[in-house]
Amino acid sequence: MSRGLTLKRRIFAVPVLLALIAQVALGQAVSLERLAQIDAVVEGEIANKRLPGAVVLVGRKGRVVWRKSYGSRALEPAREPMTPDTIFDVASLTKVVATATSIMILVERGKLRLSDPVSLHIPELKGEGRERITIEQLLTHISGYAPDFDLRERWSGYDEAIKRLIKEPLRNPPGTRFTYSDIGFIALGEVVARVSQMPLDQFAQKNIFGPLRMSSTGFRPNATLESRIAPTERRRGQLSYLGDTAVNAGAEGDVWLRGQVHDPTSYRMNGVAGHAGLFSTANDLAIYCQMILSGGSYGGVRVLSPLTVAQMTRPRIVSSSGNTRGLGWDINTSYSTNRGELFPLGSFGHTGFTGTSIWIDPASEMFVVFLSNRVHPDGKGDVGPLRGRVASIVASSVTDSVVVERAREQSASYYAEVVKGLRQFAFRDEGSGSSARVLTGIDVLERDNFKQLAGMRVGLVTNHTGRNREGRQTIDVLSKAPGVKLVALFSPEHGIRGLADENVSDSKDEATGLPIYSLYGETRRPKPEQLKDLDALVYDIQDIGARFYTYISTLGYLLEEAVKVKLPVFVLDRPNPIGGVDVEGPIADSDKLSFISYHTIPTRHGLTIGELGQLFNRQRNIGADLRVIKMEGWRRSMWFDETNLTWINPSPNMRSLTEATLYPGVGLLETTNVSVGRGTDTPFEIVGAPWIQGDKLAEVLNQRGLPGVRFVPLRFTPKASVFKDEQCGGVNIIITDRAAFRPLLTGIEMALALRKLYPNEWKVDSYLRLLVNSDTLERVKRGESVREIVASWNSGLQEFRRARSEILLY
Repeated sequence: MSRGLTLKRRIFAVPVLLALIAQVALGQAVSLERLAQIDAVVEGEIANKRLPGAVVLVGRKGRVVWRKSYGSRALEPAREPMTPDTIFDVASLTKVVATATSIMILVERGKLRLSDPVSLHIPELKGEGRERITIEQLLTHISGYAPDFDLRERWSGYDEAIKRLIKEPLRNPPGTRFTYSDIGFIALGEVVARVSQMPLDQFAQKNIFGPLRMSSTGFRPNATLESRIAPTERRRGQLSYLGDTAVNAGAEGDVWLRGQVHDPTSYRMNGVAGHAGLFSTANDLAIYCQMILSGGSYGGVRVLSPLTVAQMTRPRIVSSSGNTRGLGWDINTSYSTNRGELFPLGSFGHTGFTGTSIWIDPASEMFVVFLSNRVHPDGKGDVGPLRGRVASIVASSVTDSVVVERAREQSASYYAEVVKGLRQFAFRDEGSGSSARVLTGIDVLERDNFKQLAGMRVGLVTNHTGRNREGRQTIDVLSKAPGVKLVALFSPEHGIRGLADENVSDSKDEATGLPIYSLYGETRRPKPEQLKDLDALVYDIQDIGARFYTYISTLGYLLEEAVKVKLPVFVLDRPNPIGGVDVEGPIADSDKLSFISYHTIPTRHGLTIGELGQLFNRQRNIGADLRVIKMEGWRRSMWFDETNLTWINPSPNMRSLTEATLYPGVGLLETTNVSVGRGTDTPFEIVGAPWIQGDKLAEVLNQRGLPGVRFVPLRFTPKASVFKDEQCGGVNIIITDRAAFRPLLTGIEMALALRKLYPNEWKVDSYLRLLVNSDTLERVKRGESVREIVASWNSGLQEFRRARSEILLY
C-alpha cells in the first residue's frame, strides 16, 4: 500500500462532507456578523508579515458556519493565493489526530492498557527507570523524556531513530515533571507499529482517515498533490521525498519543503513519526473534530466509543500548579493559548509548530480549525496571539444563552477533576533533596586528577563562587593541581571576590601572586597579549539563570576571543539554581544585543552555564574549541537547595535562592524609576517608589490570582541605589509555592499594574533596557492582558526550545 495521499481520494472527499460543509448559520445560533471580525484580525497579521496566509473553519452543531481562506499559500519562489482546500503540514496536530487516536483504538481492542509499561511493547526500553514509563505518561508528557533528540549528530532513517529512542536517557524520573516531549510520541508511534504489526501511517489510514473519508489527510503526500500543499521553509543539501519517491537535492542544493515535513526529527525519519509528519486540510480536520464532538462517530462511521472520547478528554493533573492535559490533548497549560479568552475550561485542543491548531468545546458544541504555514518563507512568522484572538471571536459568536449554563457545568466539572487530581498528585523527584550529591565541574576535574588539563598553561576566569564541594576556591585547587600551571586570572563583573558594584581594575592575587585581569573595567574582553602565553582558558563562575546576568556575557566574549588565538575553553559546569526545566519570557531582539543581553534567548533560559556556552558557540557560529566538564548527579528538575551544595551569593545583591527565583521577573524593573530593594536587606523581594501606594498596588496584584505568589504592602527606605534615603511605598513579594510560581508572568503583571495605576509617574520606556523586546514593551504600553503578552512569546519560545533541545547535556 502506498503511504501517499492520492488525487482520486481527494476528488471523492467532497460529497462526504454532507451537511457539515454548509457555510450557513441556519439553526446554529451563531452571529455571522461577529464571525466576520475574523477577517480584520487575520488580514492585519498578514499585512504585518506574521504569516503569509491562513484557512479558518468554524463548526457548530454539525455544520460548518465559517470557512474562509486568507492571503497567500506561497510567497516564494512565486506568490500563490491561499485556497480553502490547501493541504498543510499540521506538525504536532499529528500527536492527537493520528497517534493518540490510534493508541486509543488499540486500547479499545484490548491490545493495550494505559497503565502498560512501554517496555511491555518495546522490550529494549530498559534500565535507568525506563521500565517505569507507562503509555499514559507518554500521552500526558510526564514520561521524563527531553523535548527532542540531540540533533547535533548526523543520522537518518526511522530505524535509526528507534535505536536512539532505546538509548535516550531520561531527564526526570517518570511521572515527576511535565515536559512537552516529541520523543514520547515517537515512542507511541513505535508502540502502534509493534502492537498492530502495521506502521503508524498505514494504521491511521486504515482505521481513522479512510473510514472517515478524510481524503486529503495522511503522511508523505503524493506528488500529484504538490500544487495544493502550502510550502514551509527551505532546507539545504538534504534528502527530500514526495510520496515514496526520494529526491537527492545534492550537497549544494536548496529544497523548498513542500510535501516534506518541516519538523527536523520527523524529516530524518522519512516523514512518518508519532509526533509530526501528518498533512491535512481544514475540511478533513473539521470531520475529525466533529467525530470527537459526536462521541467518536461521524457520517455513520464509528472510530472511537463515547467512553473512549470521554477518557481522552478528561483533565489529568500534570503539575503541582494544576496544569492539565488529556490523553494527547492539551487542556490547560502554557501551550493552551489557542483556547482564547472565552471558551470555558474543559474544552480542549492542540497546536502545531508550523502555525496550525484545533480547539473543541463540548459546551457550545463548537470547534475552530486554524491552519497556516507561518514558518514560510523564513521561519520568522508568529501566529501564537492570532490563534487565541480568532478563538475568542468564534466563542463570542454564539448567541443562544443555554450555552452559558452548559459552560458553567463544564467548568464546574473541570474544577472538580482538578481538585480531585491535586489531592492525589505529588511529584517525587527521586534522589533529590538532602540525599543528592552533585559534583560540579571543578569537583569532577579534581576527581579525575586534572587529566583534561594535563601539561597545560591555564588562564582561569572565576570569582568567589568558583569553589569545590569542600569550599576551596578553584584558584587554590588549580594552583596546586599536578601537571597544570595556573598562569593568569580573569575576573567578571563585581571582581574576583564578588564585592564590587562598579568597574574593576586589574590587580594581583595576594595568595598566588598571579595577575588578575579585569573583564569589567576598561574592557569586557581578554586582550590578545593576556592570552599569548596560555594553552587553555578555564571558566568557573556560578550563573543565576537569567538572561541579563552578565556572567554569561563574559563567557560569550571569552569564546569569541579564544577562537581568535586558537585556545580551547574549558567550562566547569554548575547548576542553574532555579532549575533546568522551565523556560519563560520574551526572546531578546537581535538588534538590541549588548553586554547585558548577549544573545537572542528568553529571559529565563533554563540552561546551565556549560549548555549556554554550547548554545552561543553554535547559534552565533563562533567556532570555539569548547569543552564542558559536566556535572555528575544533577538533574534538570533540581533547585539549588536540592543539590546539597553551599549557597554563595553570586553578586552583592543576590543573597538567597528566593531572590534568584524572583530575579528574572522583578529584575526587569530595575532599569526603570522604581526601587527593587537595592540598599535594603531584601533586594528583589520588594518593589517600590515614593509615589507608589503600597496597599493599592498589592490589592491590584493579589486580585490577579497569580500562581505561587502573594503581595504584601510595605514602606521602606533604601540606603543605596534608586531613591537612596527616600521613603518608598511598595510591595513585598512572597513566594508561596515556587513550583507554581512563574517569575516572568509575575513581572509582566507588575509592569502592567504600574502602567495602569501610575501612567504619568512610571517611566515605561526604560523597561526596554533589560526586557530587550520591543513588541512586549509596546503591548505593556497598550495595556494588553498578560495572557495576550505571554501568548505573544510562544512562537519564539517554541523555536528556542527546539534549538535548546539540541545542546542539553543533562
